[in-house]
Amino acid sequence: MLKPISFASLLLVSTSLIAPAAFAQTTAPTSSAPSTATGSPQGDEQTQTATPVSSQPGEDPQGSASDQSAPDVSIPGGGDIVVVGRRRVDVQQQAPQVVSVLSSEDIARTGEGDIAGALQRVTGLSVVGAGFVYVRGLGDRYSLALLNGSPLPSPEPLRRVVPLDIFPTDVIASSLVQKSYSVNFPGEFGGGVINLTTKSTPDEPFVTLSGSVGGDSFTTGNLGYVYYGSPTDWTGFDNGTRDVPGPLQAALDSGKPILAGADFSRADLQNIAISLSNSRTSVVQKVGNMPINFSGNVTGGGSKDVGDVRLGLIASAGIGNTWRTRQTLQQFSVSADLSGPPQTSFDRVVTDNRVVVNGLLGLSAEFGENTIRWTNLYIRDTIKQTRLAIGVDQNQQDRDVLKQDTAWYERQLINSQLVGEFKFGDLDLDLRGGYANSQREAPYERTFTYVRTNTVGDPTGDRLVNDLGGNKGDATIAFSDLNEDLWSGGADAVYAIVPEVKLGIGYAYSDTQRTAVRRAFQFRATNLPVPVQQLRPDYLLSDSVIQNFGVELQETSAQDGTAAFDAGLRTHAGYGQIIAQVLPSLNITAGVRYETAKQTVTAIDLFNSGLGTGFNTNLNNDYFLPAVTLTYELAPEMQFRVSGSKTIARPQFRELIRQLYIDTDSNRTFQGNPSLVDSELTNAEARYEWFFARDQRITLAGFYKKIDRPIETYSSILSSDITTSFANAPEATLYGAELEMQKYFPLDTLGGEFFATRRLALIGNYTYTKSKLKVGADDVTVINGVEQAASNFFRDGAPLTGQSDHIGNIQIGLEDTDHLSQQTLLLSYATKRVTTRGPSGQPDVYEKPGFRLDFVAREDVDLFGLNAEVKFEARNITATKYQEFQEFDGRRIYYNLYDVGASVSLGLGLKF
Repeated sequence: MLKPISFASLLLVSTSLIAPAAFAQTTAPTSSAPSTATGSPQGDEQTQTATPVSSQPGEDPQGSASDQSAPDVSIPGGGDIVVVGRRRVDVQQQAPQVVSVLSSEDIARTGEGDIAGALQRVTGLSVVGAGFVYVRGLGDRYSLALLNGSPLPSPEPLRRVVPLDIFPTDVIASSLVQKSYSVNFPGEFGGGVINLTTKSTPDEPFVTLSGSVGGDSFTTGNLGYVYYGSPTDWTGFDNGTRDVPGPLQAALDSGKPILAGADFSRADLQNIAISLSNSRTSVVQKVGNMPINFSGNVTGGGSKDVGDVRLGLIASAGIGNTWRTRQTLQQFSVSADLSGPPQTSFDRVVTDNRVVVNGLLGLSAEFGENTIRWTNLYIRDTIKQTRLAIGVDQNQQDRDVLKQDTAWYERQLINSQLVGEFKFGDLDLDLRGGYANSQREAPYERTFTYVRTNTVGDPTGDRLVNDLGGNKGDATIAFSDLNEDLWSGGADAVYAIVPEVKLGIGYAYSDTQRTAVRRAFQFRATNLPVPVQQLRPDYLLSDSVIQNFGVELQETSAQDGTAAFDAGLRTHAGYGQIIAQVLPSLNITAGVRYETAKQTVTAIDLFNSGLGTGFNTNLNNDYFLPAVTLTYELAPEMQFRVSGSKTIARPQFRELIRQLYIDTDSNRTFQGNPSLVDSELTNAEARYEWFFARDQRITLAGFYKKIDRPIETYSSILSSDITTSFANAPEATLYGAELEMQKYFPLDTLGGEFFATRRLALIGNYTYTKSKLKVGADDVTVINGVEQAASNFFRDGAPLTGQSDHIGNIQIGLEDTDHLSQQTLLLSYATKRVTTRGPSGQPDVYEKPGFRLDFVAREDVDLFGLNAEVKFEARNITATKYQEFQEFDGRRIYYNLYDVGASVSLGLGLKF
């Protein structure tokens, strides 16, 4: 691969060119102060008779086992619904379902800055791409994400699930992962549900300030590429530079395609082109010394008694600014056996400046055993991206091709939830309502292509040129906008008939509405002089060139009705379940959920062409979804579970519309299939658990899933590009096993003051998963309304997309039980997994996560009389590369190959 510095010569044309509490939560909210280690070396009795006390700001959060609290967890259908006949602090033991809980202390131990990074340490979970969590090898479509028990909208064009890397760990108190289905959750449950619980108001007032600086070995202090944009870009907010200019906006509002003809004269098209000649978004600059990363956060809160009512408040605000440069080799082959030179091969340098801004405001009122909470969350995630590539395209014969891309992606999430938890004797009643809005805007997505023909006799054969005619280069621009609104509400009631038997009923409603528009354009010229063709992008599209040489803007958005779409998903659900202690050692939870859903995707006829109605989808289904779990207590610390259920998975909005979409991260084109239908899953699991001491356990589980009509990707080749689409495969099965262990070893026997209060923490998990598609000779699938043989798109026995056979995590830590002092090594490993099907009979495309080693150290220090936490992180110490490739008979084609680099950061937190 070329070194980044070799791209300097190319700059001739670039620069010079809250919801109900679950599991009988009787604890006070967890502290928002800097977290510390949990548990005690010796553990304690598992059966609790007294309400545990949570640590509060100003106390020692470490404490002993007896004054440790369960993590703050909120899910729908909460209250005491899952607790019958026993009250244990360990949520994972007392829950009748298979759950994993990351408390704020667990999250802090990993040192991760976002919740997706922390979740990848959980048994059976892996994080793929930009923060999408895969549970037990099932893709993100099979994972459900909730915030305080309420659904979330997604700012992602290709998905309906929200990427979890946009959630900073500073605003999350705990994360619960439930892998066996219970009917109080939505029916879209495949691999599991991930419920994030935001921080609650504390009993004592506090203020914490924290910040960090860091960088990575491949980016910080090394060469990267940027473009100016606007002076406020570092905040994640544009100052108006990227607003749609007036002439273009007027043309967009006309409802006509922006093309030469009766609606737009050539003078109109030139005037629109001039309005887009914004050099601040088109000039790429070389930076020889990329800046460091930084983050800052402030959190405060407290409570006050007003009569018999306790009022509480918590607020948090933060910003993180990171730089990341990747030099990636991106190839593509049209040969079935990958023989011969690649069809395309590009060395591409990508520099991302990512800014995440977040804010949390929580208000609460407690009176007696009743609580009302109002939680508001704001997250804005912006990526300013600059890409520069040089390579070859066999369709261009012996030509060299240079591509320059600049982009700005804004993702924003606003969430507001109102929750009431009420207790009337033997009746618990939880009410919740919420509104959430997500947006994604991508203005001024620019691409410039220059070509060097290397042809003898061509006067510019040894130079990179752009004639804006398509033969020797082009220039394009696009504007995208996505808006999604989600209203949700629900009610859950639990009545204790007798202490050993409880009945639960509930209702849930959600209404999601999404609108997405993408308008794409090309700058066109018919006869640019040779000297002009050699100009850098801002001069090439300067006002004088546009006026003097007739450069016009022409729309390339599809005029078949797929340039924009509306989508909606409305669900109504009701459930009933019984929780019974049928024997002193046997607990049963059984119920059924009835769920109706109407899902629509409708093409917006932007140009009044009358086309696009054939691309619409209207799915209207209802399901009875039963679930049962039996928990048998072998001993006070030991139990065995079995569970079974039926669940569903729905196609995501973007998968149902035939609008083309380019994923700039993978450099691939995606297109939907309006003929997709729901998938149905049958789930079974058996699990042995031994909680031999507080926060210490060994678990072993086996699981099986059968999926009817799973939605899988397939790919096809068009010219020098690969297009990925979606179809229902006939059937798939998935099975596997999980092993988890968490153990603490006191070190006081080693002698000396240093080891007197220290312990060794060993935390590990391993997941084996195997999946297979089942495709018979007579099986069919439907693509764009046409029934076709399934074997044309799927291979019998192939694994599901995103499934790794082996996933493992190990944490080895040294911790002090008297105060915050942690040093933790974190190791993770995952075997290769399919990212997309190979096109036209080619081998599948795999990514290879491989092995990763991290180190996190946290220490309590006294700084000028203040309680402070110092944190040091070293990530990817082994500098494992990212690899995504096809392989056949020893030959490899790299879809993406780049160095990730090792990274370090140093942080400081102050508590007042």
